[in-house]
Amino acid sequence: MEGSAFIASFGKTLKDHNLTIERKAVTTLQVNIGKLCNQACHHCHVEAGPKRTEIMERRTIDRILELLANEPQITLVDITGGAPELNPHFRDFVKVLRNMGKGVIDRCNLTVLFEEGQEDTAEFLAQQKVQIVASLPCYLEDNVNKQRGQGVFGKSIAALERLNVLGYGRTGSGLEINLVYNPVGTHLPPAQEKLEADYRQYLSENYGITFNHLFTITNMPIKRFAHMLERDGFAEQYMQLLIDNFNVGAARQVMCTQLISIGWDGKLYDCDFNQMLGIPLNFKSRTLWDIPSFASLDRGIAFADHCFGCTAGAGSSCTGALL
Repeated sequence: MEGSAFIASFGKTLKDHNLTIERKAVTTLQVNIGKLCNQACHHCHVEAGPKRTEIMERRTIDRILELLANEPQITLVDITGGAPELNPHFRDFVKVLRNMGKGVIDRCNLTVLFEEGQEDTAEFLAQQKVQIVASLPCYLEDNVNKQRGQGVFGKSIAALERLNVLGYGRTGSGLEINLVYNPVGTHLPPAQEKLEADYRQYLSENYGITFNHLFTITNMPIKRFAHMLERDGFAEQYMQLLIDNFNVGAARQVMCTQLISIGWDGKLYDCDFNQMLGIPLNFKSRTLWDIPSFASLDRGIAFADHCFGCTAGAGSSCTGALL
């Protein structure tokens, strides 16, 4: 599922629907600053974990900042990992980006806020007005612990309570926190609006927690989740589910049309998923040091079979459903 066998399949589907998907003006950079994480979740397409050693170096961060200084059309930098907060340069990176006037997203797993050395990370994020996108794959304890590890749900709730005290998710605070749901099993996410209402009611009634929005994200059939599918004998069934639910409207809205993904080593990709599969930007291997600007990149996008994950049902992106 991770090789080239299905590359023509997605391309043929686009052709059959007379669809041409190309990159428009890049407005978002998604930057993976390392695969080190304090968790090792079953569904993780990054295959992040406590033993990973890939960490973005300062010179790579400095090159990103150098390019961004001349690219006002890029208004948002989406920082991911691993647990991005564990990169020793994370805070300096965020500070410079905010001083440049860029919006910043921190993709936070919540439990990292209780790790040694992270005691004041929540306060730092609030001070810098960083938008938090927080993983909470379900509002039920058993489901979260099953997917992410024993005790993760309790720590996640404690982190959300702490962030709420700082103003995150509170009306008028200017501090935005969005939660992320992804299915525990081999099915597509339910309707985002309905599930958001369920999350909001349950978390409020049981824990007094508030948040801004819920993002529903389809599990991509790559890396750790793909290995699980193959182990359990559901790989073909899940792939067929994605193909059968291909949505033309979602395909027109895919995030790679306005986003560039940057790996921890400075290599460039069309999206985070292509990055994890080692499929370079429009099938052409390039790094931050090979380009004069992000605006100079060509409009072509590298598609492969896993792209059915972003175009199934209501669609899926790093900011939730597309439709």
